[in-house]
This record gives sequence, structure tokens and C-alpha cells, in this order.
Amino acid sequence: MFALKNSPLASKATTRLLRPQILSPRFNSTTSKDSQEQLTWANFFDLRKKERRINIGSSAFTAFLGCNASWVYLSTLEIDPLQPIMGFDPLIVISSAIVASGFLGYLMGPVIGTQLFKVSNKRRLTSFEIKNKEFLRKVVANRVNPSSQSFSNPVPDYYGEKIGSIKEYRQWLRDCHAYRRKAKEFL
Repeated sequence: MFALKNSPLASKATTRLLRPQILSPRFNSTTSKDSQEQLTWANFFDLRKKERRINIGSSAFTAFLGCNASWVYLSTLEIDPLQPIMGFDPLIVISSAIVASGFLGYLMGPVIGTQLFKVSNKRRLTSFEIKNKEFLRKVVANRVNPSSQSFSNPVPDYYGEKIGSIKEYRQWLRDCHAYRRKAKEFL
């Protein structure tokens, strides 16, 4: 044991343990650099369009599914066509129930669509969420006060939902500036 303490191999091991690491620190992550790639604004807007398309598609699918599920249930019920249901004609009640279930299915679509988007874009999700928060901060900071809107001076996309590219964002900023100028001149 005494021979091991004085050996050059043991001295190198102790100096390595006592010396601070100059190399890049590791922050307890198991992800690689590729999984944390930075999104450009163009890629962000492409992902945003993809998320919107997935949400619209899932809304249409869940609305269709809701209508069909209610049709399957309501078609098995025995209803007397001569007796009103809550004072209404049974055909109107059944039709409105089918429409209502389709509407509820349409509202559930974005919930499912958002989850599908998150699963399909796991690798870029954190950087997408960071960019989305930054984009929404910019929209809130630059949007106009809608209190002075009129038919000749409509508000330009208050929530920034229709912005799909850098070019459209710049156009939105110009529209907001024109709105402010018109509102100031006419008041």
C-alpha cells in the first residue's frame, strides 16, 4: 500500500481529482447538442403552420367522430314521433343533438392535435416553446389599442394568429403603425 501512494500513477490520479475541471460542464442532461438545436424564425413559422394544420385536421376528425358516435347512439333509441321531447319535435331534438356533439368534437380537436404535434416534434419542442413565448411577447408589445377602430380603420390581427412568416410579421407591424397613425389623425 505504501508503494502505491508514492508511485507516479497514484500522484497523477490525486492531482486529477483535486484539479478543477476546465472542460465544459455537464448539467445533468442526457440530450445531445442536436436535440437542442436553435430554431430560426423561418423554421419557427413553419412549425407554427404545421401545428395549426394538425389542429385543424384533428378538429375535423373529432367533429366527424362525434357526429357519428351520437348518430350510432341516437339511432338505437326508440322514439315515438308523435310525442314531443321537452316540447319540441323529436327530429329537431335528434338533429340538434348530433350537431351539438359534432361541435363538442370540433372543440376537442385542438387538445388532441396539440398532443400529436408535441409527440411528433419532441426534439425541437423546447426551442419552439421558447420562440413562441418570445413571438407572443413581441405581438403583445406591438399590437394596437382597438378602442378607436371603425369601418374605415379596422384592427390589424389583434392576436397575431395570421402571421405565418417574417414577411407577414413585418407587414403586420406596418399595418399596426398605419392604424396608429390613422387613429391619431382622426381623433
